[in-house]
Amino acid sequence: MKEILMAMVDVALERIPAQLVLKNANLVNVFSGEIYPTDIAIHMGYVAGLGSYSGAEEIDCTGKFVTPGLIDAHVHIESSMVTPNQFAKAILPRGTTTVVADPHEIANVAGIRGIEYLMDSAENLPLNILMMLPSCVPATPFENSGAVLRAEDLAELMDHPKVMGLGEVMDTNSVLTCRHGVYDKIVLAKQAKKQIDGHSPGLSGNDLTAYIMAGIRSDHETVNVDEARERLRLGASIMLREGSGARNVKDLLPLVTPQTQQHCFFCTDDKHPSEILSEGHIDYNIRLAISEGLDPVTAIRMATINPARHFGIPNVGAVAPGYKADLIIVNNLQDFQVERVYKKGRLVAQDGESLFESEPINDSNMRRSVNIKPLNDKTFALPKNINDLPVIGINSFSLLTTRLDYDPAKKDQYHKISVIERHHSTGSHYSAWIDGFGTFDGAIASTVAHDSHNIVVIGSNDSDMKLAVETIKEIGGGLTLIHQGRIIGSLPLPIAGLMSDRPVREVYHDLEELKHQAYQLGVSREIDPFMTLSFMALPVIPELKITDLGLFDVKKFEFVR
Repeated sequence: MKEILMAMVDVALERIPAQLVLKNANLVNVFSGEIYPTDIAIHMGYVAGLGSYSGAEEIDCTGKFVTPGLIDAHVHIESSMVTPNQFAKAILPRGTTTVVADPHEIANVAGIRGIEYLMDSAENLPLNILMMLPSCVPATPFENSGAVLRAEDLAELMDHPKVMGLGEVMDTNSVLTCRHGVYDKIVLAKQAKKQIDGHSPGLSGNDLTAYIMAGIRSDHETVNVDEARERLRLGASIMLREGSGARNVKDLLPLVTPQTQQHCFFCTDDKHPSEILSEGHIDYNIRLAISEGLDPVTAIRMATINPARHFGIPNVGAVAPGYKADLIIVNNLQDFQVERVYKKGRLVAQDGESLFESEPINDSNMRRSVNIKPLNDKTFALPKNINDLPVIGINSFSLLTTRLDYDPAKKDQYHKISVIERHHSTGSHYSAWIDGFGTFDGAIASTVAHDSHNIVVIGSNDSDMKLAVETIKEIGGGLTLIHQGRIIGSLPLPIAGLMSDRPVREVYHDLEELKHQAYQLGVSREIDPFMTLSFMALPVIPELKITDLGLFDVKKFEFVR
């Protein structure tokens, strides 16, 4: 370190040439809020100086804009359906150089070895993958997951330099009722002086005050300004989310003012490869915010220095002396098209293409994760009192559902939804009615079913649903689409039933084809069929969800009887 510091001082004083100089760049300075022309001297992976410099390599940036590399403040890599290697190849060309990942998806399937798999996979990538240790594995005690993680399981990882803190605390009921398990994890993070992420949809008043009092310092689940402002007033930073299943940036932008902007930043949470490749990653959030009237410098701060300061990520989030040379060159601040991406001074992506190769690690212990009992006539049977039970109502482009009263006049528009435990062959399963999937004829099944990732299947008839689940088992996990006894298509996700082992563009193509076929078979175009289905079994997002143990009322935090 001493040699690096002294060498950079020599560059700053022009005693020696920099290894790389970006000449005549329009720098977006996230500290001063200014945009001005300057040379940017880069040496040994760091920014050594701003001003007038010469270097061994010089790149003319006249007319271009340079910003810090972008940061995704909250993401589940597994939701991209590809390995960290392929995830990096997808998002680095979009300008994202750092992500703060919560690996609770793979942890719910494989426990600590799942977290270690992701951390090991990230080791030699030019993408800076930081971790928030999962706080809720499982999310609640009202479902069967592949693993259970307690504070003692997380303890040895909490001090890891890549670990930023404790991931989203979804079990709000355990926080409010002072259950020891969740507080053991909160104290673990506090003692390590690390951040604690929140997840509190629908919480307000004294309940929200108590939740934040426990140490939670952020939330990415707010969907309107009133919710967000209430959290901000209590000291929680707000993540403006724009993913595949939840799109909240437009609705939350009125919250962002000169007084509040430093406590606001962007995240994707869950984003499919199709949306990453077609519209972008955090760069899309920036474009969207600017198009809605947000000051470009503010939007860039929300994607760089703000999350870096929140999480305490050292030497990241700005283009300034002593900061890592994680930076991007864009064409202008309206289109915000990323042309070049540098990670520690190394060109890693250009004109939409990644420029690095990385060997995938051994993933054999992440495979063969679908373990179910043989299916029979009872597997998809509805409860005897089904006409007395509520119906899950799907809302367009939202993770929130509505609790609907059963209406016999609408029975023909309902679909059956079932969740089948797939980790330990327990045979646990449950079925209910769901509304809002369109006129779909057939069945869709998935092992991507937040957060315990059991098998979730929706269909118009039991025979297609049975074939869908059997197909999922045969391919080792993934997605499948069935129509009238025929397999229309499948997307194998053999790594924990969550991720493909193929290139991201192939996964993108296959997923888009599956979506197209699903829409052709009558799925409502107001929803993403696979993303929507994947959140129907998550009993921490209101209002009504289903697990392998029953129909769950999230607001009452109890099963519907």
